Amino acid sequence: MAKSYWLVKQEPSTYAFEQLVREKRACWDGVRNFQARNNLAKMRAGDRALFYHSGEAREVVGIAEVAREAYPDPTAKEPRWVAVDLVPVRPLKKPVSLEQIKATPALRTIALVRQSRLSVMPLAAAEFEAIVKLGS
Repeated sequence: MAKSYWLVKQEPSTYAFEQLVREKRACWDGVRNFQARNNLAKMRAGDRALFYHSGEAREVVGIAEVAREAYPDPTAKEPRWVAVDLVPVRPLKKPVSLEQIKATPALRTIALVRQSRLSVMPLAAAEFEAIVKLGS
């Protein structure tokens, strides 16, 4: 099965990429948006995800990998919510800002630009690679 690519967002004051690196694994829980939940449910072990610091930072800072596929979110009171486990792959050499993404023609229509509040979103392989290249 082909690898899929994602972008996950988090306020760095809540959970920064550096914390994922220190902890070596994290349960990606607490998602309470149906579209983001559906995206979590589609993630497969081995898929790659760009880690985006939201809030004031607004930049992609690292690459993570899905280590465990969707399972019931341990923070949810209702069974319809799911979580996945992520492990760090590596930080980007330099962060890729939202402004850089918007200024790159091939990235102007990605979900990060169109649906700015969505916390988990799919990326095409070419979009993922373009962002990684910007961060090299």
